[in-house]
Amino acid sequence: MAEWVASLDIDGWSLLFAALSLVAGWVLSRLARRGLTRLLARLPSLGEAVRTAIVRVVVYALILLGVGVALGFLGASVQPLLAIALIVAVVLVLVLRGIADNFAAGVVLQTRRPIEVGDVLTSDDIEGEVVELNGRAVVVKTFDGRIVHLPNGAVLQQPLVNESAHGARRSEVEVRVGAAADGMPEAITEAVRAVEGVHQRERVDVLSRSRSPERQIYRVRFWHHPKHGTTVSSAVVDSLAEALAGRGIPATVTSDPPAAPLTPPFQT
Repeated sequence: MAEWVASLDIDGWSLLFAALSLVAGWVLSRLARRGLTRLLARLPSLGEAVRTAIVRVVVYALILLGVGVALGFLGASVQPLLAIALIVAVVLVLVLRGIADNFAAGVVLQTRRPIEVGDVLTSDDIEGEVVELNGRAVVVKTFDGRIVHLPNGAVLQQPLVNESAHGARRSEVEVRVGAAADGMPEAITEAVRAVEGVHQRERVDVLSRSRSPERQIYRVRFWHHPKHGTTVSSAVVDSLAEALAGRGIPATVTSDPPAAPLTPPFQT
């Protein structure tokens, strides 16, 4: 280290140019901060954390560039500096690899916008409402009240389902009628549409699964708000059981989880 310092060739001009390099690096960093802040503000899809991180990286790079140029004017050998820079770069790559991956994935999520705050998503067996998108993770509030931080990289690497893309989600119940009866599809449709929370703009599908003189089985499909699947399905089961019992028809109504893939709503 002493030999490296002794090798410096310092005179008045060297000190002047070194000082100017430091000042230029500082001025450029300030101008870059202002310009990037204004430019990135025009990209609302980028979160505040992402914009701040980009600005900081550019500012620090310009300041370090000014320091390097200043040391060059003072006659410092660039080989020790390059060695130190390479060591620091390798350490940063190894230590910050996961952070960098999540940061890059966060930029993709916030620019391509497959999900937004308020959407209902399913990823890695986690289902809930998106409450925040930042440079590290997608923050999800599950329907049982938990807060889950899904790393951005993991969200992009695994299947990502946006449950609220169409503004509605389809659920199903199964109706087993213990005796032959006429007009069952119409009666089932009427009972389902009477339930609060069932969308009226989409069609209620009553599909025959099995028919015999002793038994009829129907698969009933209906649409509702993406967040209200459990509540609406429960109300549909109660409504169908009461409607069929009022007609004197023995029936069993079973609620199935909405595992069927989403399809665009059918307009009536």
